[in-house]
Amino acid sequence: MPHGIEVRPVRRDDFEAWQKLWDGYNAFYGRSGSTALPLEVSQMTWSRFFDSYEPMHALVAVDAGTLLGLAHFLYHRSTIQVAPTCYLQDLFTSHASRGRGIGRALILAVYEHAKIAGSPRVYWQTHETNAAAMNLYDKVAEKSGFLVYRHAV
Repeated sequence: MPHGIEVRPVRRDDFEAWQKLWDGYNAFYGRSGSTALPLEVSQMTWSRFFDSYEPMHALVAVDAGTLLGLAHFLYHRSTIQVAPTCYLQDLFTSHASRGRGIGRALILAVYEHAKIAGSPRVYWQTHETNAAAMNLYDKVAEKSGFLVYRHAV
């Protein structure tokens, strides 16, 4: 863990700082301005972190009260194992905090949460152009060899 950095579950009073990171994450993937997520999507995402019925969780990396990064993950069933699988859906660090080990600390914290939940595997995906992130991912995980296909319905 980088010196002075705490990784912890998001709290309700983190909303404004989380929203800034969330907006940065979405902008990175082209969801800003006219293509921004509808407000109700972000509001529902936020509310799911505090609903014990939901399998969705959020961690934040904090330094001296400032949120530097976020990780959103969820558990789902699998047809090839009994235990739940952990999907790391979103990972983002503020531009100013990159290169400090924040992303790695968040990933390792998700690994710990998955282990405690009895999940034998954590997986995620990234865009093929996200070379900086893949440099980190190659150090903390293995490429599965699978490609993602999708179709809007």
